[in-house]
Amino acid sequence: MWEHLIPRYSKIQYAGSIGMFSFGVGWDYYRHHWETDILFGFVPKSTYNLSEESAKKRHVMATFTLKQNYIPWRVPLHKNIDFEPLTSGLYLSTLLDRQFWVHSPSKYPDGYYFFPTRIRTHVFLGERVTFKFNNQGRWHKSVTLFYELSSCDLYLMNKFGNKYLKPKDYLSLSFGLKFQIL
Repeated sequence: MWEHLIPRYSKIQYAGSIGMFSFGVGWDYYRHHWETDILFGFVPKSTYNLSEESAKKRHVMATFTLKQNYIPWRVPLHKNIDFEPLTSGLYLSTLLDRQFWVHSPSKYPDGYYFFPTRIRTHVFLGERVTFKFNNQGRWHKSVTLFYELSSCDLYLMNKFGNKYLKPKDYLSLSFGLKFQIL
């Protein structure tokens, strides 16, 4: 029973509204159609598009993400290469920073803010390519390259309320690597 708790892969992700870089582990199950990831990321201190005073107050922030992936099918391209033309899923992310909140602070009237600033719900679609290794000396069985196009609850709600928004305003592109260990 305890062997099911051991992560089956590790993952590195760049972007995706969960930090500049996120690192974590995960489990795959039901014939590798479902995956659950736990990721920690960081948002670097940035001065992009901030006033000088805001930039001085800005600091590095950490994120935590719980992600559920669904992979309906695989297409073998070669005996050691698989293509997954569709991956989809959802994830919850949170900023681990006291400046952001789940419940509206008392200084705001009831109903002033509709969404918490600390937790976001995301949906995504993507594709993957997996390279399998037969070498027993490797610490990983395969490497998967992936990309995902995602959006979060707040961005989607803003899109439907504002016709002037462009896709770059409400969509996020991420890239990553998955190293299958077990």
